[in-house]
Amino acid sequence: MTGGHNTGRLVGVFALQGDVAEHVRVLTALGARVRPLRSAADLTGLDGLVIPGGESSVMDKLSRLLGVAPALREAIAAGLPVYGTCAGMIMLADSIANPIAGQRSFGGLDISVQRNAFGSQVESFETALEVPEVSGDPVHAVFIRAPAVLRAGPDVRVLASVPASRLENPDHPAGDVPVAVRQGRLLATSFHPEVTGDWSFHRYFLEHVIR
Repeated sequence: MTGGHNTGRLVGVFALQGDVAEHVRVLTALGARVRPLRSAADLTGLDGLVIPGGESSVMDKLSRLLGVAPALREAIAAGLPVYGTCAGMIMLADSIANPIAGQRSFGGLDISVQRNAFGSQVESFETALEVPEVSGDPVHAVFIRAPAVLRAGPDVRVLASVPASRLENPDHPAGDVPVAVRQGRLLATSFHPEVTGDWSFHRYFLEHVIR
């Protein structure tokens, strides 16, 4: 499961907070060169960026404190390919339905998300998702205090969903709720593929989103 034509891609991993090492390991195994992103200068020359799971409110505060947020917003607007997992999805969302006081996102992805939509840590769950655009086999997905997409704009492609009955909020309409979406060069998942050994989404990001 090595890189092939992915070799040489320079991919940043947002490293101010979150499960950075897991993404670095997967991306490196797939043949990408990896740079931890801790400052605005670290954006220079990147072919793509991964924003990991973690605490979105802490990511927001640290990125503003260290001056990363404005540069990252500008890079996203200019077309930098970005893949956000869990908290990374929240950071890419244009709107957060239940932010903590003063919380902001980087934006760029025309979705509204709900933080901790499936409940607390003890409500974590695993499931197999059908994601035909990403993998011919079911994708093993782990949801840990995960967000959900409450609204997706017309240019957002839903790649995978789970039943809305999984949500903690019983008032949500019946049906399915998106947990993997793509809009142009932005990709986001509610779940953590970096911890499962299923590299389908990372490979998809390297081969189809970065181009």
